[in-house]
Amino acid sequence: MVSIEVSDFYKEWATRSGDVIDAAAGEGPDSLEDTRLAYRKFFQDSFPAPDGVAFHAVDAGGVPAERVTTAGAIEGRYVVYLHGGAYIVGDPQGYRGLVGHFARRLRAHALVPDYRLAPDALFPAAVDDAVTAYRWLLEQGVEPESVVFAGDSAGGALAVSTLVAARDQGLPMPAASIAISPWANLEHTGATMFSLDGVDPSVGREGLRRAAGIVLGRAPANSPLASPVFADTRGLPPVLIQIGGHEVMLSDALRLAAKLAEDSVPTRLDVAPEMGHVWHLLVGHLPAADKAVADAVAFALEHLSGE
Repeated sequence: MVSIEVSDFYKEWATRSGDVIDAAAGEGPDSLEDTRLAYRKFFQDSFPAPDGVAFHAVDAGGVPAERVTTAGAIEGRYVVYLHGGAYIVGDPQGYRGLVGHFARRLRAHALVPDYRLAPDALFPAAVDDAVTAYRWLLEQGVEPESVVFAGDSAGGALAVSTLVAARDQGLPMPAASIAISPWANLEHTGATMFSLDGVDPSVGREGLRRAAGIVLGRAPANSPLASPVFADTRGLPPVLIQIGGHEVMLSDALRLAAKLAEDSVPTRLDVAPEMGHVWHLLVGHLPAADKAVADAVAFALEHLSGE
């Protein structure tokens, strides 16, 4: 296993994220394609896939995706994983480490949509693609009660927003959803957006503000599918929200949990003291990351069919 110094990882991640936002805004020295490739390589080198996991490209109803198969998986059990990256960067290949660990521990296969990214595809392109991929998975005969959604950062918000959109289109709900460090409010009005700005090791309010401006186009920041703190979430399956105590997104994660609870959605909120953004990536390197992944798996197993 690659050795990782946690503080160095977060510094490098912050730098590469800034490079991508600059390129997407047309302000950086490198092309957006080059910065995305460098970002992917950084994730691949830092978090290689675990043993016993294989990856296959699939066409999920017109959405490119990666199907992850794990040795010993229960037939028909799936996690639909929605990667992070502020809707500007990220892809299934860069997330093989985290998704592989999660799927293997869950004894599940995974589907990771390679949803369209801004600025080429603006909101709600990512939501549309995620719903399409979920619809395709159901059309393959996978039962919704055997499916769990999960995602981190932008993908953490998508793990809720996609289900809101799927519900509105009449699709059956999966067993549960897991929102890791969700970017749930693109208005960025939570108190910790200010109090923890500069404490969060990888994400800052200004970078998020710039990214939101690129992603939203002319859509308002309080659009419910962009910022699920404003969504009608009634009828959604149980949701687990995991957020780090040092994250600028902490207040908005609390707000999302409150909104889900107000809408009678079974909701669990886990706050990990002193953890930074998506600390789960450091599974195998950081005890708190191992615990967070184990807790997420346990939550999924509580709700999956056959458990």
